Amino acid sequence: MLEKIKRDWLFNIRGDLLAGTVVALALIPEAIAFSIIAGVDPKVGLYASFCIAVVISIVGGRPGMISAATGAMALLMVTLVKEHGLEYLLAATLLTGVIQIIAGYLKLGSLMRFVSRSVVTGFVNALAILIFMAQLPELTNVTWHVYAMTAAGLGIIYLFPYLPVIGRTIPSPLVCIVVLTLVAMLVGLEIRTVGDMGQLPDTLPIFLWPDVPFNLDTLLIILPYSFGLAVVGLLESMMTATIVDDLTDTASDKNRECKGQGIANIGSGLMGGMAGCAMIGQSIINVKSGGRGRLSSFTAGTFLLLMVVFLDEWLKQIPMAALVAVMIMVSIGTFSWNSLRDLKKNPLSSSIVMVATVVVVVATHNLAMGVLVGVLLATLFFANKIGRFMVVKAAQSSADERVYQVVGQVFFASSEQFIESFDFKEVVAKVVIDLTHSHFWDITAVSSLDKVVIKFRREGAEVEIIGMSDATATIVDKFGVHNDPEEVENS
Repeated sequence: MLEKIKRDWLFNIRGDLLAGTVVALALIPEAIAFSIIAGVDPKVGLYASFCIAVVISIVGGRPGMISAATGAMALLMVTLVKEHGLEYLLAATLLTGVIQIIAGYLKLGSLMRFVSRSVVTGFVNALAILIFMAQLPELTNVTWHVYAMTAAGLGIIYLFPYLPVIGRTIPSPLVCIVVLTLVAMLVGLEIRTVGDMGQLPDTLPIFLWPDVPFNLDTLLIILPYSFGLAVVGLLESMMTATIVDDLTDTASDKNRECKGQGIANIGSGLMGGMAGCAMIGQSIINVKSGGRGRLSSFTAGTFLLLMVVFLDEWLKQIPMAALVAVMIMVSIGTFSWNSLRDLKKNPLSSSIVMVATVVVVVATHNLAMGVLVGVLLATLFFANKIGRFMVVKAAQSSADERVYQVVGQVFFASSEQFIESFDFKEVVAKVVIDLTHSHFWDITAVSSLDKVVIKFRREGAEVEIIGMSDATATIVDKFGVHNDPEEVENS
């Protein structure tokens, strides 16, 4: 146990503390903005970000990943809040957590292995574009001071690491925020600050049980929203975990992460917060600032709460330009620039999947929709590719016998090709179908075998099937009808 604590919490104390501080500062304006999107008080998003970040640091399956209130989740809450109010949102948040815990026990996190690299790349690129686009309102119809501060912030972020010793000791995004805040306060610049985003809470969160009638009517109201929140939250969390896995060259427990997200959302709902999930932008800030362990996420959540409650007067002075510079850095670092260079080198199908994922996510601002489209396209391309690898070789063993050797995978995508590969008009006494080098996967494949056998028998040929593997034999014996006289007659 002690060894596990050291491995997860204490192996990178300085890096995790500094990275967590940077993330906490970046979480504040986003939590407020997401609260506004959902139509609730800013403290709902801030309390959620605190609670989720702290809880997930303890029970989550991906150390170093940041979870909090997110825009993708906030968009799904708008109608519920507008029609039924905050209390129903809190109840929906609790149910969201329950659904996610069930998903964890059902090991649905393991489904991530079916998401192709092209979909992940498209997801990352789309998110980078959305992060950049989210900064544009802060750079539109503003004075030149804002552009100057943003440019200065980017200069600090990218140049500070080159300073000897100190450049690698302190995260440059933290230096950017501190320096630009001091400059804005000393010079007295009239630019937008964190304080302009909304009122910060002045008290610690307290235990809140949703004030709603717990009956079937309430369940019917919140269940559709909770299910949507659970799916989107898990999808975004699993994708983010995969990206952090690649960035840190470490593995994560996806099923434990599902359960952790559920527990964190239940905790958030009981503390008056909204549902949340993993945040790719803040997770990348954390990793690039040196955060690797659970302590970084715990620090981010704890510092967030302490700062908004006890240091609110200082936080209000942080210029939004400083945070915009940090988020632009995140968008640049998130985007997979190699994917543009590899568009011509990669297979056309992979490029189409990646581009389609990007287009759908950016067009709809719905991460789940984009990933779903990408996965469906990848599946179709894969099925088509595998289907083309199936061949049927014909050989004449004697004057009255024809042997057909089937090689490859027979399933719904290759079943038509399988049937068309046989010559039913050839006059032979016996047909041998050799399945030694093939595998039948589904009932469509079995049905195609039935059609071939029945057609040959109708032409007067004797049909013998040889070389069937145990797996193929099992599905053919269960669903095949070519040996059932009654079924053959009906067909």
